[in-house]
Amino acid sequence: MSSLNPTLIQSIRDFDLHSKAVLLRLDLNVPLTDADASGHRAVSDDNRIREALPTIKLAQEKGAKIIIASHLGRPDGKAKKEYSLEPVAAHLAELLGEDDVTLADDCVGEGIELMAASLKNGQIMMLENLRFHAGEEANDPEFAAQLAKLAQVYITDAFGTAHRKHASTYGVPSIVPLKGMGLLIEKELKFLDPLLSQPKRPFYAILGGSKVTDKIATIESLLKQVDGLLIGGAMAHAFWQAQGDTVPANAKQPKPDDVEAAKLIMREAKRRNIPCLVPADTNAGFDIGPKTIAKFSEFVANAGTIFWNGPLGWFEKPEYAVGTFEVAKAVAATSAMKVVGGGDTVSAIQQSGTAASFDHLSTGGGAVLEYLEGKGLPGIDVLKISQRQKQLQSQTL
Repeated sequence: MSSLNPTLIQSIRDFDLHSKAVLLRLDLNVPLTDADASGHRAVSDDNRIREALPTIKLAQEKGAKIIIASHLGRPDGKAKKEYSLEPVAAHLAELLGEDDVTLADDCVGEGIELMAASLKNGQIMMLENLRFHAGEEANDPEFAAQLAKLAQVYITDAFGTAHRKHASTYGVPSIVPLKGMGLLIEKELKFLDPLLSQPKRPFYAILGGSKVTDKIATIESLLKQVDGLLIGGAMAHAFWQAQGDTVPANAKQPKPDDVEAAKLIMREAKRRNIPCLVPADTNAGFDIGPKTIAKFSEFVANAGTIFWNGPLGWFEKPEYAVGTFEVAKAVAATSAMKVVGGGDTVSAIQQSGTAASFDHLSTGGGAVLEYLEGKGLPGIDVLKISQRQKQLQSQTL
């Protein structure tokens, strides 16, 4: 990057949005309840909606005409009622105290363009599920162009999908000159960037979940930064086998690729003289045992920074949640900067009752892991503009 012409990402704070149509790409892919007798479904976990509220409210305060775009589930490019954003729009209206958040019956087309053009300042229209069109996941240029027609300014706060090159996350900001990030992505980067640059030491990573190969690129990147790794969850089974230990017969058996990945990680950790803590005991193969809980808790006590991705056991079942919850309490008691990434991990931390003691619970899972690989994310990199472009924009706003 040239120091004479550095690139930057503008924030929603930087734009005069008064009377301007703003396409606000959010990640409202939230879980819904099963349909009742009348076919009605409701939001069962509104965390992602609540995280988007500050950006929505700021856009309203700035007098924007707000067009919200999101996906929900995997309808495979077809309009399916069970994936409609109708319950999300209703829940958002309730949280905002609005009479109504208008839900369009589609996300592109002349009718949608007319609806967008008729919005008043501060009004909100939510587009129907972007993934009802195959062009969304295919990053189809024509579909992106149709979405881009709806607004003068593009703002994304969809960190959870920033690692995808989809039409709404990559195609649209590639062609809309006025583009920037919302407050949620600002917050995500505020806590994630130090993990890649200058974390307060010692810096420990707690990694759980199931597959090592899914995280190997992230772990390889973290090994250049961390002062210790703590391994748990079903992923630990690959490390047991890699060091010649037996995996309990009733536990999930690791795949050969995962075992090889574990060997590589252990060799690299040893080369760098980084402690790599693997569970010393287990609770029926589905949770870390009391010796490991004590060891992990003691190890993190002096941490300066902690990044946690992946639960340490099958925490959805109370009998196997002890390890994750007890380590969460130990982490919460430290003075470290504590960052959690991944939906399951965030749920576990919330259920442990320690969420308030963590500095940041990220809305991204795969996006967090890819960002920590140090290669950037398409949906964020596409927002970068030059100082000269910013100057030209400020003259036209």
